[in-house]
Amino acid sequence: MAEVKYYTKEGLQALKDQLNQLMTVERPRISQMIAEARDKGDLSENAEYDAAKEQQGMLELKIVRMQELIMNARIMDESKLDVSKVLLLSIVKIKNLKNGAVMTYTIVPESEANLKSGKISVSSPIAKSLLGKKVGDKVDVAAPAGTIPFEIIDISR
Repeated sequence: MAEVKYYTKEGLQALKDQLNQLMTVERPRISQMIAEARDKGDLSENAEYDAAKEQQGMLELKIVRMQELIMNARIMDESKLDVSKVLLLSIVKIKNLKNGAVMTYTIVPESEANLKSGKISVSSPIAKSLLGKKVGDKVDVAAPAGTIPFEIIDISR
């Protein structure tokens, strides 16, 4: 049985959009490539045909995997999550106790992580250290440069 993964509404919609793109744009494009290569004659020595068939196989595998992901996806109901402690989908404001820098991160499923937009994976070292903690708690995060102490300033949704 496949593993259940949790997504936000936006994350699941992005996955569905990507699957739709593969099925409605990429699949016909590769079929067209195969047809064009087939029209060029002898298939036993046709490298274009072989490459197109290989691309088709890879695309179909990707489509099947994405369909499986979507089938086993669950949407997180943010309204039922506790805001008193850090959980998945929490927006956490933390202060670096070494240099005083204040950062805000949203803790999201791995597939939706994007550091540029302030979304960190639930499996990242920072998120793992923050999970279950409350406002005012101090946590030490193991980083490549050494242990960094943080204080949780605010938690919201």
